[in-house]
Amino acid sequence: MAKIYSENSIKNLNEREPKEETVNFLLNYSKALSVINYNKLKFEALLN
Repeated sequence: MAKIYSENSIKNLNEREPKEETVNFLLNYSKALSVINYNKLKFEALLN
């Protein structure tokens, strides 16, 4: 398989940080997600 990533992009990968907006979105989503187990079934519900 051909080399897809250059060395520079791999070095920059460690320096990247997510935006605060992205972190808040993921945290709020995980707080609103509810998984309900019923017998062998799983139901996912967003509580917004």
